[in-house]
Amino acid sequence: VQLQASGGGLVQAGGSLRLSCAASGSIFRIDNMGWYRQAPGKQRELVAAITSGGSTNYADSVKGRFTISRDNAKNTVYLQMNSLRPEDTAVYYCNADGRRTWTYSPFASWGQGTQVTVSS
Repeated sequence: VQLQASGGGLVQAGGSLRLSCAASGSIFRIDNMGWYRQAPGKQRELVAAITSGGSTNYADSVKGRFTISRDNAKNTVYLQMNSLRPEDTAVYYCNADGRRTWTYSPFASWGQGTQVTVSS
């Protein structure tokens, strides 16, 4: 199962960006989808996650500013980022887990990462 992320870029502080991540391949079911980020010299951290039922979880640093959503028909997860701050600058990675078709074996996949840069 492959994940393709898009939507990163350069934005001024206070601006907005929307990230997308589409899953493709032999997918029977996607359970959880999420976004992580990694800033230079720091560990990768969870930004937001969403279950198949729509329950969400956010890092405290992004609550009230970021919104995660998903389109199950398109196997796609989104991250709407508003009121961006310089400290949001990082490479953002999407993640998904679930079951494959035919074998019903589990998968856990990562996207390739997309750079988000917020200037002050």
